[in-house]
Amino acid sequence: MTGEQKRQKLAAGDTFVTREPGNSMVPIIRHNQKHSLAPCKYDDVCVGDVVFCRVRGSYMTHKVTAVNCKRGVQISNNRGHVNGWTKNVFGRVVEVYG
Repeated sequence: MTGEQKRQKLAAGDTFVTREPGNSMVPIIRHNQKHSLAPCKYDDVCVGDVVFCRVRGSYMTHKVTAVNCKRGVQISNNRGHVNGWTKNVFGRVVEVYG
């Protein structure tokens, strides 16, 4: 499922199970580990939440590391790399399987 398809499902109010490649969120989420995404908005999340979002045109599931009422939320991987600020938050990880 593409990032845009995930965004559309979340916008429709669907909660669903997905997986993504990569190791940037280890040990929270491992490469291709199943996890559930539930719809949310940027003003509903807190520091430490793992969200599905779009930062500078790229969709990703990463951690919220800061919140600012004007800039939105700061998105980072679990290895310390900051991807940027966004208000384009579509879903939150509510369960990680396995």
